[in-house]
Amino acid sequence: MKRNILVIPGDGIGPEVTTWGKAVLEEIAKGFGHDFSYDEALMGHAAIEVTGNPLPDETLEKAQKSDAILFGAVGHAKYDNDPSLKVRPEQGLLKIRKELGLYANLRPILLFDELLNASSIKANILKGTDILFFRELTGDVYFGEKTRSEDKNTASDLMIYHRYEVERIAHKAFEAAMKRRKKLCSVDKANVLESSRLWRETVQNIAKQYPEVETTHMFIDNAAMQLIKDPKQFDVVLTANLFGDILTDEASQIAGSMGMLASASVGESTGFFEPIHGSAHDITGKNLANPLASILSVSLMLEIGFGLLEEAKVIIDAVDQVLKEGYRTGDIADETTKSDQILGTKEMGQLVLKYIAQHIKSN
Repeated sequence: MKRNILVIPGDGIGPEVTTWGKAVLEEIAKGFGHDFSYDEALMGHAAIEVTGNPLPDETLEKAQKSDAILFGAVGHAKYDNDPSLKVRPEQGLLKIRKELGLYANLRPILLFDELLNASSIKANILKGTDILFFRELTGDVYFGEKTRSEDKNTASDLMIYHRYEVERIAHKAFEAAMKRRKKLCSVDKANVLESSRLWRETVQNIAKQYPEVETTHMFIDNAAMQLIKDPKQFDVVLTANLFGDILTDEASQIAGSMGMLASASVGESTGFFEPIHGSAHDITGKNLANPLASILSVSLMLEIGFGLLEEAKVIIDAVDQVLKEGYRTGDIADETTKSDQILGTKEMGQLVLKYIAQHIKSN
């Protein structure tokens, strides 16, 4: 298989983790005889520093020509501490999603049994959890009209959805549910928000086309509680942009750390694959970041983007082996982890590469 992959390291720990995501791609290509070519581009704070634009035209052009994108993170503390700044790193991420038509964000909550004790939630509640989130990605308050009054004392963000936006992601979620346990929970706030009433009405109509899927609806506040109380009840979760952003970050505690969660943003063409963690500037350059979410994002790229199921499984198996043998980065270590098995970014990446090579050779 021949594919062109664009690597956008971004900000903070982004370059550190995407280094190992790319290294895994190279190892897979070598072991399975694929021809993956790579290009690199700027986005976020790194792009603002060089061009003044969080998404330079050159980056967007490269993205449009690529078969898949491996992304790191965007963000910087200076923007968090100064809300008045008009040009911001996150604008680049929102724009590329819109320009590429990446309307569906898939976030699998993949729970490795070895990390049950890494979570703050009781192991008996977590064990057996397997959730696939579908978060709508190009609508909602993130893209609605934003206003600030002349006296700067009043602000508003328009929460807006069109029916077609709900329909297209609902179809993807139901299709995924058909291949899993045939359960779908749609999360909204239909008791208060008109946009949520449109959401629920649309999902109810789409559900009629998938009679085998058990479809339920849940308000966002209840869903946030149920996700911690009884995560095993969920199979496929379908929700809007804002609610999905919050719920999937909450769900990182199920997996033990945000450093363990991968995601895929897809539409009709180029896929965008990234860890869900942020830029984490407090640990940038300290060899502390967990590269496993970036590596697992590569697994999603191979599976969802390229249809390479065997190659994707090799990566999952290698990560599983690393964890079974007790190796951890600091964010997923617990009181039972031996001090000599707490690894840095580089060491964890190298170990996963070693096990990938072993899996390929043994098979």
